[in-house]
Amino acid sequence: MSILLTEPAANEVKKIMAEREMEEGTFLRMSIMGGGCSGLQYSLGFDSTFDPKADVKFDQTGDVSVVTEKKFDLHLDGTEIDFLDTPTARGFSIENPNYPKGAGCAGCGGH
Repeated sequence: MSILLTEPAANEVKKIMAEREMEEGTFLRMSIMGGGCSGLQYSLGFDSTFDPKADVKFDQTGDVSVVTEKKFDLHLDGTEIDFLDTPTARGFSIENPNYPKGAGCAGCGGH
């Protein structure tokens, strides 16, 4: 099981942490907020509390760790967190191969 943080995403996370002067041991926490017609909704935030009974940690490129609750681990296996900085988009992008974008439902036209 794993979550991949790309190098551009790891660099952006480190930049934000440095700007906010976060303490050593702070990591990126990923959660699932819910799902629905448009697929899973994700949350990214910073945290420094790790519970080995409830959490799983993935050490990433550039000395950044990503943590999620064990109950989310199966749903997030293979997920890639990237950072985009283009003329038309700037921000984190999450690609989860387990839940394609716009999975849709019959009530929403299946889009």
